[in-house]
Amino acid sequence: MTNVPAHPGPLTPEDFDALDDELDHMREQHEEIPQWEFCEGFLAALVCTRREVPADDYWPVLLGDHFRPMEHMEFVWRWRRRWEEIAFALDQPVEELEDERTYHPEALDTRGAVLALPAEQRADNDLQDLPAYAQVWALGFMYAVESWPEDWLPPRDAEAAEMLDAALEDIVALTEDDTSEPTVSMYAEDGPPSVSDARLDQVAAAIWAVYSLRQLWRSLGPRTGPVRKAQEVGRNDPCPCGSGKKYKKCHGAG
Repeated sequence: MTNVPAHPGPLTPEDFDALDDELDHMREQHEEIPQWEFCEGFLAALVCTRREVPADDYWPVLLGDHFRPMEHMEFVWRWRRRWEEIAFALDQPVEELEDERTYHPEALDTRGAVLALPAEQRADNDLQDLPAYAQVWALGFMYAVESWPEDWLPPRDAEAAEMLDAALEDIVALTEDDTSEPTVSMYAEDGPPSVSDARLDQVAAAIWAVYSLRQLWRSLGPRTGPVRKAQEVGRNDPCPCGSGKKYKKCHGAG
């Protein structure tokens, strides 16, 4: 087994590459394994959930019953590090997104990456089939919310319930396509425009929403009473994220 450092610090680009590589490897055996951006959204939701969902409950939901943590120790190690990073960031008293302590999702500008390719290597008419910036992250977040609905029931307090609804609406907005005029590339500073200003505003709102959710549930504490385990979703079932697509065509597309 590979040795890991005792005090690793924040995840590096190499760590995220390693996470992607491990997911790619798992996907060779099980095609429904999602990409890291989806996992990142799922993880962020778990960090914000009213109670801490046990790992034995969330691994099968995210990666399937076949996933064995002991066989993927480095993946689990990096997952826990990212969990701690996100939790720490969300507990900081940040007042603007430019604060270096702010949580920023590991989201991909897939369209920007394709547009950056030489013209002969891409087909522009395929861009509409690619996920918008941060869309997969939002789908992962909402998949976790829908997997444990009892933990996301509105609080009795009307103001808190309104806060919950508003925050979730801001994240759900990112599960939709970016249909506005692109103005900037999030893939390369000088790349062809692939993300709209409206989308950037939505991403900012979603980040603040995650902060609100973390603060809301920490202030209220865990819900009392028994909690049901998440219900598994079949490949041909509707995706729990609410997109209207089949699971295999949505978050399960890998």
